[in-house]
Amino acid sequence: FQLSPSQINDILRAGELSHKIMDLNGKNENSVLRFESNQLASNAPIEDRRSAATCLQTKGMMFGVFDGHAGSACAQAVSERLLHYIAVSLMSRQTLEEIELAVECMKPVLPILQWHKHPNDVEYREITSQYFENLRVYWQHLLDLDTESGFSLEEAMICAFKRLDSDISLEVQAPQENELMRNIALQVAFSGATACVAHVDGVHLHVANTGDCRAVLGVHEEDGTWSTLPLTRDHNAFDEFEIRRLKREHPRSEEKTLFVNDRLLGILMPSRAFGDVQLKWSKELQHSVLENSCDVEALNIYQYVPPNYHTPPYLTAEPEVTYHKLRSKDKFLVIASDGLWEMLSNEKVVKLVAGHLTELNVQKPQLAFEKPVNLGYMHNLLLQRKNRGVASLDQNIATHLIRHAIGSNEYGEVDQEKLAAMLTLPEDLARMYRDDITITVVYFNSETIDNY
Repeated sequence: FQLSPSQINDILRAGELSHKIMDLNGKNENSVLRFESNQLASNAPIEDRRSAATCLQTKGMMFGVFDGHAGSACAQAVSERLLHYIAVSLMSRQTLEEIELAVECMKPVLPILQWHKHPNDVEYREITSQYFENLRVYWQHLLDLDTESGFSLEEAMICAFKRLDSDISLEVQAPQENELMRNIALQVAFSGATACVAHVDGVHLHVANTGDCRAVLGVHEEDGTWSTLPLTRDHNAFDEFEIRRLKREHPRSEEKTLFVNDRLLGILMPSRAFGDVQLKWSKELQHSVLENSCDVEALNIYQYVPPNYHTPPYLTAEPEVTYHKLRSKDKFLVIASDGLWEMLSNEKVVKLVAGHLTELNVQKPQLAFEKPVNLGYMHNLLLQRKNRGVASLDQNIATHLIRHAIGSNEYGEVDQEKLAAMLTLPEDLARMYRDDITITVVYFNSETIDNY
């Protein structure tokens, strides 16, 4: 079980993704400077997913983190589809008409998103055409609405989340000849996923959150200190608003059974999620869908009615949307699945990112040597770096956060032995010590934001 530092680095860095924003003439007029992302599995295979894309027909960039449960199927589908639904919701009537006309005439369709993917990011290629058909039905619905003004960004995000969840639910109810498609639809609907998506356009930052992923802003105050601005609430049994919301939606006789052992109906930690139709459909609908579409094995897996199941739905995919107008002191946004937040507080995460930024700047000679620098100062820096025990600084901030999340001792320092132990836990044990962790950190361009 002894891993060398380079083996530890290989494991930690396998999922790294980073992307620098540049326009054609090498400048960056975008309010996003770059983003860095990584994930580390605890489940085998990993149940988390992530997405990042530039919107080509509307302005803006989108970043999403999706935390699956009961398998990865729902998180996979949502990571492939949700950003498309949001982008379509934001399009002008004219653009939607152009795209519809192109599909009708079987001509090439305007590209909607430019994806920024990791080579290991999987795709359900077999079902892409069906997903596209259902997206088309959605934009036809938007055209039928006949609203000239279109949606606000908040409305677009809420509408996209709810519509995709509704489509996931309908796809598994539709008769399906193809057995593979039928099985995928079943797995997607009966597993679940929480989602947190940020949309950045100029100084306008919107974050839509369903469940217990989290988005936190790192703010560099004028006095040089760093502060933390949370942009989401965790939707679970520890949130007063969620408890009150669910109590409002169900009879008083169920007040005691809505949350049991801090879980929704004693089963689910998050109180909002995609999929999980066994907490949304009536017992009769669940039974008829499973009987009509399943082999016996699937019936055994999915046919589970929770105790005290009287007035569904108990679960919603409707997100809470937060708007924040970016200021030049807002330096970065961290979006991550709860695997990170279980290990590190918001403040600790912001502190680690801020410290990493400072260290990276120290490493760049052109920044370090602008002022006259004495040898004592340089010697000190080298000693500090040597004492950290990490041979080389992680270039990717998400990797740096994962390293601290699973390897920190009680003093907040990375303990190489603990890190090695956490990375070599057998599959069946790993889940007891840590969850899947997925992180995307978006760095903002203060100069561009100032110019706005």
